[in-house]
Amino acid sequence: MNEAFLYHVWKYRLFNTTALQTTTGDEVHVIKPGEQNPDSGPDFFNARIRIGQTEWAGNVEIDTTSADWFHHGHHTNKAFSKIILHVVYELNKPLTHGIPVVELKNYIDASAIHQYEQLLKSKEAIPCSKSLKAVPDITWQTWLERMVVERIEQKSKVMEQALEINKGDWEITFYHLLARNFGFKTNAIPFELLAKSIPLSALAKHKNNLLQLEALLFGQAGLLNEESGDDYYKQLKQEYKHLALKFSLTPLEKNLWKFARMRPVNFPSVRIAQFAALVHNSSHLFSKIIEVKEVKQLQKLFEAQPSAYWNQHFHFSKKAAEQNKPLGQTSIDNILINTVSPFLFVYGKMRNSEKFRERALSLLEQCKPENNSIIRLWKMTGIKPEHAWHTQGLIQLKNQYCNSKQCLHCAIGIKILKQQ
Repeated sequence: MNEAFLYHVWKYRLFNTTALQTTTGDEVHVIKPGEQNPDSGPDFFNARIRIGQTEWAGNVEIDTTSADWFHHGHHTNKAFSKIILHVVYELNKPLTHGIPVVELKNYIDASAIHQYEQLLKSKEAIPCSKSLKAVPDITWQTWLERMVVERIEQKSKVMEQALEINKGDWEITFYHLLARNFGFKTNAIPFELLAKSIPLSALAKHKNNLLQLEALLFGQAGLLNEESGDDYYKQLKQEYKHLALKFSLTPLEKNLWKFARMRPVNFPSVRIAQFAALVHNSSHLFSKIIEVKEVKQLQKLFEAQPSAYWNQHFHFSKKAAEQNKPLGQTSIDNILINTVSPFLFVYGKMRNSEKFRERALSLLEQCKPENNSIIRLWKMTGIKPEHAWHTQGLIQLKNQYCNSKQCLHCAIGIKILKQQ
């Protein structure tokens, strides 16, 4: 038995409330269990308890055993001087502190304890997967809404920090974070380092020349260091040599980039070519994003078709079958979900504009549901997400609650345990 479960039992009164008595036989009626304290001190503040014929207002302390009162040093801590009731699961040591004591062991339904233990022992990726069908839709809807906001706020903190580093420059911050997203999971860090190594102003000066943009990006990525190569490679290398001197650039290490175990269309070389095409086709991208409302218009802003060379290449100097390599719809949606939406949320937060915060969340509802290993797990339980708003909430729920079995802090887990 752990204290976290006892807090849950007390908070939601998951015990026989009609027969509750102190260890001395006084009848106990819980009028108000109190407010749970997340910090040090008594576990519940401002409780109202009737013991016998007397109604008390004050704090409640909950321990696994009565001996914990001494083990935890409560007997010498002045913060525990206003305890009106000491609740323990098991009385294993006589107490002389003069406070009424309730031993909960005989009042908790055994099925609730069993259900909680099953969740803790579960080997399933989603511990409560077998009980999800019993959870009402309203509980799901309300909790997923909280999960979506929690996730977007989590992402927002990273963006706020980046904005602070860039002295409030929205365009530069967006450029850095967009580049990170272009690397997706595997090459996110080197892509972000690449963007930070080239001033946005340098790309802006050459945005009308796709060859020079590719030279800047591939050169800075450390991918133009080979002595030999085809004509296009040599042309880029010569351009980069000139541009590196012009802007005093130092390239990254080539070994930062990961190609192994990736589909060729996701190679960083292809992504860099797509990023060059995006820069070539757009200017003041973030300024345009805050003006656009419809998801189709946003998707159009991120359409990027690399130079013709990449139709026959995944690597430099290695020809492949002819294939157009625009940034795909799934990749564009990934950028809208993971960069554009949270960035709009931050913009609304900083500008104190509910309009942009609502637009950020609305954008998720307009994007197709994501398809990744986490979402496939949820689908196996019978959950069918309709759009990215759902999938973002499910990802947050899995990562922040299911993985660490925080069932007692999750509305879904609480509902399942209360039903037991």
